[in-house]
Amino acid sequence: MSASQPSFFTRLTLALRAFWRILADSEFAGSVLRLERGEPTLSAPTGAQPKAAPFREALPDSALQLLALLQQEGRFVDFLEENVTAYSDAEIGGAARVVHAGCRKVVRDYLQIEPVRTEAEGARLTLAAGFDAATVRLTGNVVGQPPFTGTLMHRGWRVARITLPKLADGHDVRVLAPAEVEL
Repeated sequence: MSASQPSFFTRLTLALRAFWRILADSEFAGSVLRLERGEPTLSAPTGAQPKAAPFREALPDSALQLLALLQQEGRFVDFLEENVTAYSDAEIGGAARVVHAGCRKVVRDYLQIEPVRTEAEGARLTLAAGFDAATVRLTGNVVGQPPFTGTLMHRGWRVARITLPKLADGHDVRVLAPAEVEL
């Protein structure tokens, strides 16, 4: 069968897809109606369309390396994987201090972290039109267009510098901590 004469099952599939799209998409339904009436269909706009921001694949090696360092210095993964429901708050607090100290050491040794905003938390500030929405999240009653005036609830954090150790060839970054066998 040629493409101009689709098979019964192709036509059935097309009819079902068109049926659901007509129900869900009023613009498409209008185009089908104009086509059925023999009217000219609307052509696609020829102007420049805004392009969606391209996504890039995040490589896991650095994330896994950082997670391994957090495990090595702060027993971070051990703490997260432990069922803490059987422990008292005091026992959990004691463990949390050890994990906190080790993880903080890793962050301080390998990352330079700085606040996104320099104002003190609680300060009033105004965000002008064109503010960077990737660095500021609006909360509360967000209505209308900028400028927005509000209270800084959290300064935010960003990484200014990363200095992770170099990886040896053949190193499996998926192994966060090797199994330990005492002899």
